Amino acid sequence: MLREQTSSMKCSQTWTKTSTGKAREPVENGRRQCVDFGWATRKRMEVSENNEAGPGAAYTLYKSISNQHQYYLDKITPHLIPRWIAAAFLVVFYCIRVYFLKGWYIVTYALGIYLLNLFIAFLTPKIDPAGFEDSDGDDGPSLPTKNNEEFRPFMRRLPEFKFWYSFTKAIVIATICTCFDALNIPVFWPILVMYFIILFTLTMKRQIKHMIKYRYLPFSHGKTRYRGKEDTGKVVSS
Repeated sequence: MLREQTSSMKCSQTWTKTSTGKAREPVENGRRQCVDFGWATRKRMEVSENNEAGPGAAYTLYKSISNQHQYYLDKITPHLIPRWIAAAFLVVFYCIRVYFLKGWYIVTYALGIYLLNLFIAFLTPKIDPAGFEDSDGDDGPSLPTKNNEEFRPFMRRLPEFKFWYSFTKAIVIATICTCFDALNIPVFWPILVMYFIILFTLTMKRQIKHMIKYRYLPFSHGKTRYRGKEDTGKVVSS
């Protein structure tokens, strides 16, 4: 705005000189300079407005896609069995693809290690009882160790839905990786299979020892639950 006012003042001064009757050639040059200066100012303002509108539009599009994505995730959250059936089909499809392509063993090995880490986090309690081994029982929450204790659901370090979501996303990414020959690194696959079996055995052995030591099961199914009497709706008169 200040630049436009300055340009208008210059133009008014030019027209004042014209009214005095002086030579018109310098006046016409001044008029052309005023027009050029105003046009350049308007172009700079338009470019700045476009630059300011760009990030806003991109951010709006990102938020819209993110909201739609979260909406569909919320809709499929209660459907546990269909979700895992779909994940199982993706696993079968990936295995068949790798078997017929006869390659991408490094990608498959990395996928197996990642899924193993997810599974261990799924079996591990959110609050590790090893941290309360040397402290009193009242200092923090602990897992039930007797049959007559109150029912407490198993709180996982990695919840079931996040486990499924990361599991499915990893399978999809690994399937996409099989479309690129650059990731098909030649390797003697039986060695990778042997490494994975040894790693799986040692990891699960350590996890089972952890369960036995602190006496917990990573599942809430089958545990005793205490319920109050159902409300029949009858009013008891005193």
